[in-house]
Amino acid sequence: METRVAVIGIIVKNKESVEKLNQTLSEFREYIIGRMGVPYHKKEVNIISIAIDAPQDVINTLSGTIGRLDGVYAKTAYSDF
Repeated sequence: METRVAVIGIIVKNKESVEKLNQTLSEFREYIIGRMGVPYHKKEVNIISIAIDAPQDVINTLSGTIGRLDGVYAKTAYSDF
């Protein structure tokens, strides 16, 4: 199956959603290339970047699942290859 490289940018405002977010990312670990998280104390948020190489539907499912978590916001940038 053809895959695409993408970056999912995540902002976590609700700390109570972190456990569910980590569970979700763990479920998709076979597709994740890398992950970087930065706490931003001034605004009381955490900023996470996920690099992923997966089929389009997997990327969409992961991004959608993350975006439905309470107080968690996600946007995805896709490669054209």
